[in-house]
Amino acid sequence: MQLHVIESDLLVQLVGAIVNPWNRNIIPWWRLLTQGISRAIERQAGTQPFRGVARHGIIPLGEAVLTSPGRLPFRGIIHGVGINMLWRSFAFSARQSVRNAMRIVIEQQFRSVAFPLIGAGSGGGSPERIQGFITAELSAVPFAGKIYVVPYSNNRSAQPCAA
Repeated sequence: MQLHVIESDLLVQLVGAIVNPWNRNIIPWWRLLTQGISRAIERQAGTQPFRGVARHGIIPLGEAVLTSPGRLPFRGIIHGVGINMLWRSFAFSARQSVRNAMRIVIEQQFRSVAFPLIGAGSGGGSPERIQGFITAELSAVPFAGKIYVVPYSNNRSAQPCAA
């Protein structure tokens, strides 16, 4: 596995799939004021990925589900449930959502994936701690492809990393 931590924009990465930090899906997505990465995805991909995640109903903390990428150039978007019903993240939710997202990556035979810091935005987790949880979890996964960890950035001029 090739694991890279890069400062860039998640949505410009040249990868097979990206991971969207998501919630338990208890409140319908269209009633939420999306923020951060989810907001950027909604603006660029349209509503198709969020309609897809809504079809899964309530999702357990730490789980991950795959949806269409909408208008984005990926093969899929994996929604990792990293925050609980009170919009807080924990080591458990960050680690489990990464583990379950990687299960989907392997099952779908994606050759590359880009992760944000799941739980560091709306979830209130320390970016440094969350990055540590995520990179530790990813290091334990048997995967032959490329993995990018991309902390959230408002930098719209960010360059992609090749898949």
